[in-house]
Amino acid sequence: MEDSLNSNELAHAVVDVIANKKASNILLLDMQNVTYLADYYVLCDGSSKRQIDAITDDLLEKLKKAGTQSAIIEGNAESGWVLVDFGSVIAHVFSPEKRNYYQLEDLWKDAPIVVRML
Repeated sequence: MEDSLNSNELAHAVVDVIANKKASNILLLDMQNVTYLADYYVLCDGSSKRQIDAITDDLLEKLKKAGTQSAIIEGNAESGWVLVDFGSVIAHVFSPEKRNYYQLEDLWKDAPIVVRML
């Protein structure tokens, strides 16, 4: 089944879902000229394990209804980092501590910022 959303639309849909779940420090990076792994990365913080789970669950539910392919999930709220891979868009849902530790923004500093929401 083909996705009903292109990668740009999917990336913005991910941002919308996580913003509605009150995630903080949301960052959408355009990775198209930086890596072949995905077109966009979305990074955000969940303030607790419960919120990280809620963000992840809502992403899967809402984007499945929008016609996206099945996502690959890596990590869990207990670890402080959940990666949700939609193919062309990868969402990283962090605890603030893990996000600060891994500093993905620094690793991908050459990627243009499309959206930044504190």
